[in-house]
Amino acid sequence: MLTENREWSRILGLNPKPAWAEVWHLWTVIVPRRSITGRLLTGQVWRRHDGRRWIYKQFTEYNG
Repeated sequence: MLTENREWSRILGLNPKPAWAEVWHLWTVIVPRRSITGRLLTGQVWRRHDGRRWIYKQFTEYNG
């Protein structure tokens, strides 16, 4: 019974996301990756996990 409930929770997406899933962090990319807009990115990028896959955004250096 418990296994069946877990399966329905997984199918319906009721499981909470892990705490790290919504946090952007700097990541150094050696192999090119696709950004949110579909462009190729290399070097340092922002990266986060949406629960299924990694999402990348271009990092622009802050000149304070």
